[in-house]
Formats: sequence, structure tokens, C-alpha cells
Amino acid sequence: MRACARANLPRFFITFSHTVAQLIHGERTCQRPHRFKGALLMRPIYLGCVLLSLSSLTANSTELASEHAEGGHENESKQVIYLTQAQQSLAGIKVTKLSKQFFKSQMYAPGEIKANGYSSYVLSPRVDSIVVKRHATLGQHIKAGEPLVSLFSAEVASAQTTYRLAKAQWQRVQKMGKGTVSEKGLLTAKAEYEVAQSQLVAFGLSSKAIEQSADIAAEKLGEYTLYAGTSGAVLSDNFAQGQRVNAGIELMLIADESLLWVEAKLSANQTIEIAKGATAQVKVNQVSYPATVIQEAHTIDQVTRSRVVRLAVKNSQHTLHPGMFSDVYFEFSTAQKVLAVPEQALMRNPDGDWSVFVQDEDGEFISTEVELGQRFAGFREIKGVLEGTKVVTQGAFFVASEQAKGGFDPHNH
Repeated sequence: MRACARANLPRFFITFSHTVAQLIHGERTCQRPHRFKGALLMRPIYLGCVLLSLSSLTANSTELASEHAEGGHENESKQVIYLTQAQQSLAGIKVTKLSKQFFKSQMYAPGEIKANGYSSYVLSPRVDSIVVKRHATLGQHIKAGEPLVSLFSAEVASAQTTYRLAKAQWQRVQKMGKGTVSEKGLLTAKAEYEVAQSQLVAFGLSSKAIEQSADIAAEKLGEYTLYAGTSGAVLSDNFAQGQRVNAGIELMLIADESLLWVEAKLSANQTIEIAKGATAQVKVNQVSYPATVIQEAHTIDQVTRSRVVRLAVKNSQHTLHPGMFSDVYFEFSTAQKVLAVPEQALMRNPDGDWSVFVQDEDGEFISTEVELGQRFAGFREIKGVLEGTKVVTQGAFFVASEQAKGGFDPHNH
């Protein structure tokens, strides 16, 4: 009936328009003079009927147009597109049936490569000295016990002289009998010798150097050599020959670079507890290295407002060096299985919301809005679809572009 009303609508308007014109101008009443008075009385009634009819037809037309528009929007909201198997293969489209799995999430923090403080060795004089000669250079790999630098100190010369006298006295009283030297004299001589020897040890002289102090020439007194306490590479050598250096100043830093530290700085807002033994990926110059958490600070730096998490990273190829900046990605496993898709499967729909393309039983792709959850390594948790749903996990951008321009003709015309 509505279709007929639409079809006859123009003709109806023409008829009513003609009738209204006749009523207004009185054409029909002029042809019948004896009915002129009645026609004049009936004219308002005729006009009212015409207006009511027109109002009714206008309302029906608006309703039909509204229904037609709603039907169009409903089809548009579905956002359905169909692609043949050949088209999908050509575009590299991959459809995956979703299943809940355990995923690993990541948390980023900037980091810096540090020397292993537990296997490093800082070379420093224990008394004010003058540098005489260096025996190792920057970057050189050395072994424990090798000479590093020779120094001269007046205090060491005085201590060596005292040692020589104390040793000679101790050797002399040992040769005397008990009746010749009192017990107190014997103990005193021994104590003075041991104190003099300990003084040289405190200055950093080796056992061999201390023994040689008793016999060296007078002009060599005060010279002593410092040796490497561990094997590794010379990471720094902050001195020059002939330079006067104070006690405690760092001359060299030796570290074993086969196992280094990474100090990651986490924001104070990142309150996730990172347990000892947790794994992470350390990325330096686009190369990733596996690392293990060994320590975590429980205080916040007042300047940087960050807390330090220390990791150990193996460096067997010696490609990492202290001072390098790095990107640290901590990995955490989800507590339960979740649904997740590759990041490339997510698209923005016309409303700006995140969506994925779901394939129905007829093989059509439907844009379906989803809610995003946790971020994993290359994946993102989604909510709003059921397990077992077929989702486009590769080639979603191509499907979206075909949807935007109307898609392929299902009959390939």
C-alpha cells in the first residue's frame, strides 16, 4: 500500500492543486450560477479537507523516507566485506581462530652498562706518591698479579729504612742465647720487626718487594710497584708519568668484562615488584642481550625520582662496555590465559574506536569493535570477542582499505 501511495503521490498532488485553484478562483461556481451561494459556503470545508489530506500524505512520505534511511544506516554499520580465497591469498591475508594463551608483557626502562663492582679492582696509592712508570695502558687485558704502575714515596722510603733496621735487630737477638737477652728484649725486637713489616704491607708493597727492601740500594728506597688484584681489562688510567698523586685517588680501574652490570632506572610511579632472578632483554645498538635481575633498590633517588634495578648480562664477545646506554625490557607472564592479537590486526573504525575484522560463517569480514587490555611483546589483549572467533591477524590494513572504497564485487565483475 505504501508503494502505491508513493507511485500515485505526484498525480494526487496535481489533482488537489487543480481543485484548490478552482476553489480559490471560483471557476466551477461560475459554470453553475444557481449553486454559487452553496459553493461559497462549502469552500472553507473543501480547503480544510485538502490541507488534512496533504498533511497525512506528507507524514507518510516522511515515515517512508526515515525507514529507508534507517535501513541504509543498518547495512552501513555492519561494515561487511567479502574477499575470495584468491584475493585473500594475493593480499597475504591470514585468518586465525583465537584461543586463550599465556603471554609475556613488557615494561620499559632506560639503562646504563656498568662495570661489575664485585669483580672490579680499583688501583690507588695508599700514601702520597709520584708516578715513576706505567706498566699497563688503557684497554689492555691483563692477568692478576701483573705490574700496573711504579711509584715513589718518601714515606715508603722511611718505612723501608725502619723495616731494615727492625729486621736486622730481630735477626741479631735471635742468634743470642736466652741468658744474654731478656724475654722482654726478645719480644720487643720481634714486635718492632712485625710493625715495620705491616707498615709496608699497608702501603701496598708485595711480599716480594718487602723482602727486597732489606737488601736494595739506598737510591732505590721509596720506589714500589702496584700489581693487578684481578684479571680483566684496564677501563681507565687517570694519571701521567711524573704526576704527584694523593693517597686514595683512582689511578686505574680493572674489570672483568665477561659479566657486566646494567643499571635500569624505573620511574617512581612504576610500583611493580621485580623479583630477583626475573629475566629481561637489554638492547644496545639494535642488538638484544638476555639479562637477569640480581638486585633492586628500595629507595627513590631524590634528584631523578627513579629507583635502580641492577641486572647481570653476559658479555662473552666483549661487545658491551661500561658507559653505554641501553634499553631494558622487563618481561612478565600473565597470571591467567587471555585472548590477544598481533598489533597489526588492530584498526581504527570510522568512529575512532579500536576494532578487528571478524570472519563469519559465510566468509565475510565484519569490522568488530574491541576493548584493549594489556600490552605484550608484539601482541595486545582484546576484549569483546569470544574464544574461537576467526580474526584477521595479517593483512587487516588491506581489508580496511577495500572496505573504505567499497570492497570487491563478490562475483568478481
